[in-house]
Amino acid sequence: MSLVSKLRLPVLLGMLSLLSFSCYYLILVKEQVVILEFEFFSISSVSFSFLVILDKVSLSFGGVVTIISACVFTFACKYMEEDIFFYRFIWILAAFVISMSLLIFSGSIFFLLLGWDGLGITSFALIIYYQSFESLSAGFQTLMANRVGDALIVSSMFLFVLQGQFTFASLWPTMSVLVLLLAVAALTKSAQFPFSSWLPAAMAAPTPVSALVHSSTLVTAGIFLIIRLSYNLPLSSSTSSMLLLAGAITCLLGGWAATYENDIKKIIALSTLSQLGVMVFCLGLGSTPLALFHLYTHALFKALLFLAAGALLMASFGAQDIRLLGSVGLSMPFAMVLFNISSLCLVGAPFLSAFYSKHLILEVMFQSGINLFSIFIMLMATMMTAKYVARSLKAVVWSKPIMPGISPPSTMYINLPMLVLGLGGIMGGKVLASLDLMNVDVVFLPGLMSSMINLVTLIGIILGLLMFGVRRSHSLSTLFFLTPVFSFSNKVLAPLSLSLSNLDYGWVEPIFLIKNNLLMVSSSWSQIFTWPNAYGTVTRGLVSLFILVIVYSFVF
Repeated sequence: MSLVSKLRLPVLLGMLSLLSFSCYYLILVKEQVVILEFEFFSISSVSFSFLVILDKVSLSFGGVVTIISACVFTFACKYMEEDIFFYRFIWILAAFVISMSLLIFSGSIFFLLLGWDGLGITSFALIIYYQSFESLSAGFQTLMANRVGDALIVSSMFLFVLQGQFTFASLWPTMSVLVLLLAVAALTKSAQFPFSSWLPAAMAAPTPVSALVHSSTLVTAGIFLIIRLSYNLPLSSSTSSMLLLAGAITCLLGGWAATYENDIKKIIALSTLSQLGVMVFCLGLGSTPLALFHLYTHALFKALLFLAAGALLMASFGAQDIRLLGSVGLSMPFAMVLFNISSLCLVGAPFLSAFYSKHLILEVMFQSGINLFSIFIMLMATMMTAKYVARSLKAVVWSKPIMPGISPPSTMYINLPMLVLGLGGIMGGKVLASLDLMNVDVVFLPGLMSSMINLVTLIGIILGLLMFGVRRSHSLSTLFFLTPVFSFSNKVLAPLSLSLSNLDYGWVEPIFLIKNNLLMVSSSWSQIFTWPNAYGTVTRGLVSLFILVIVYSFVF
């Protein structure tokens, strides 16, 4: 079929985004919330219902998800046009978006688990789509990490029933332990420390999948759950401390690892890890509307960054090493201008969308009164972000031409989605800040603290320009060995396998011979201790087992 016939789903998603934004504006003007509840059954005054929440949070996020999905689906029509299973891929991707929409509008645990599990299953199917060893390993690693969050949410159902309800639309202070449990489950889906290793591994998926996963769907599901809970009930001190610690470490870890990577897709994945750490850190500070604001701006420019990188991969015939992509942007200026814009959004450059959210988060950090160690970690993470952005831009855009064979794609299916997301990356912050005053905050800081953010960013840019050819760090590529030992960790497995081979060749036999000499003094003892044996009954075997336990307790 032609490409025009494949655009039916992107057009439908675009219309749904317009509908969501229209309902969002109507809800915002009237300051109302619409809750739709469908009761399944009731047991002992506990109502098991299917709850849908239509408020400014769910409608605005739903509009952002659908507009990004429409752009990604349009891009995928050209990117995956030669795939013989194109429609299988598109329908799995559509199920992925539907699962995210179910989670966004959920108000009950049943509805939440439906979208949460749907995201896990469809993301696994999309990550293993190429069916290589790397994609299969990454898919199972992602699935196992998400299973931890699934188990915690299923466990929280019992606590909800003990509290006499099955929805989280209204919470009270006695449910702080329940909120803490759900927050830990959200950290697994959002790839926070120590569950961070699956996010860089998910790069084995096709580029349109990565654009959706890292912008507004899978990784933002946990962030959105914490935002929904904190809107209904202020987070306790223990939950806030956990979010501050996890967010700060994740932000520093992602930025630090990205400075030693050469794969452009993995650099963008680690930048997502860093930005998710900023959002969780902001939630720990208690600035929930500001975290939601940064979630929106990050979704817009991160989807743009992945689509620009996808156009770059199409032009370079799949080369992902930034050391081989020197000055590719000279042959595709439109994509590279948008690549520069989205990369500068990571730093929080002025007059771009992320400046209105990320820079404000760092200023709120100085005003919050948290300890100096947390501030130092976030400043180091900000410097690392500027460092890897400058390094990647220098390699891709500002270096000398290296690759002679380049075929830049220049079709409407590539340029139009990037243009729409580029407008969102430039104007999205200003527009969202003007629509809802809760997205902005007033911060009074001394001039020295405000200048410190710019100084740290400038130092990171200079270090990134000076740093180009670096050796890959095994510790940082595995996020300090957070990656499971069974997955691409030969340095960890090699000593263990050597020890097991030595044991297998007979080094362990003298130990068992010493124990056997102490226990079995005659051949009759060997017959007694063999249970069940050919000469005795079950009773004799039980007696011999009891004697064995007594001898072990005295000898050892």
